[in-house]
Amino acid sequence: MQKDFLALTDWSREDLEQIFALTVELKAKQKRGEEHQLLKGKTLAMIFEKSSTRTRVSFEAGMFQLGGHGLFLSSGSTQMGRGEPIQDTARCMARYCDGVMIRTYSQQAVEDFARYADIPVINGLTDLYHPCQVMADLFTVIEHKGNCRELSYCWIGDGNNMANSWINAAAIFGFELRIATPKGYQPDATVMARAEKMGAKIRYTHDPKEAARGAMVLNTDVWASMGQEAEQKEREQAFKGFQINAGIVALADPSCIVMHCLPAHRDEEITNEVIEGPHSVIFDQAENRLHVQKAIMATLMG
Repeated sequence: MQKDFLALTDWSREDLEQIFALTVELKAKQKRGEEHQLLKGKTLAMIFEKSSTRTRVSFEAGMFQLGGHGLFLSSGSTQMGRGEPIQDTARCMARYCDGVMIRTYSQQAVEDFARYADIPVINGLTDLYHPCQVMADLFTVIEHKGNCRELSYCWIGDGNNMANSWINAAAIFGFELRIATPKGYQPDATVMARAEKMGAKIRYTHDPKEAARGAMVLNTDVWASMGQEAEQKEREQAFKGFQINAGIVALADPSCIVMHCLPAHRDEEITNEVIEGPHSVIFDQAENRLHVQKAIMATLMG
């Protein structure tokens, strides 16, 4: 089993399924009000170079529930923000803490940090991947559909870190994935090429209706992610027609579920009607960040 949680493709399907099994156990214990202090006395340093709501609260609350402590560090309050080399910060953090979660821009920075820190490092989000979110998404699918492998998935929108992570998930778990993006907004070419070599069942298209037809899981994200705000108007034009709305939902399987990793721009990439509608599992999905990340931390740090 891996020391770090940096990308889904670092892990085997069997090991990821063990994390899901532990998630079931920990979620049930929390719902019953039973203590599950698997990380009693341990500290997780949480380094944020990108702002966050769900990532910070779910990791910090999760560490508390596991009996440990989450230590919030914003980029402006650390020497990394003033240019200290990653290897220096990483080696010091390894002597103070039992694990590190990083939410930042560069995937390379997270990988470099893990190389120099001899404690577990968790990728809380980079511009390339968002593995904790996709694990929570897959767990939500399992809760609602009984499994995550024998379904057809549809991603509509930007070929961003979430799309890249879904591609990795499809390569590992073997499910069918259709990705619909505007021209020029496809996922990372290296990620797509590796998934193809792994035999992933993925179809890429520029037609969201084609991607949605018969799908069991519909998924999307904002059109302009953090750091792309200057492109907002340009992206609004490029992504016209790539909204998950009642018409798109009607093309999917009648029992489909709709997902969004949040925050959402309501009535932009997804309509308010769909978010609040009967197919939406968006807030189950958000809650499961807490439970899945607890299982990841317990697996790595326990």
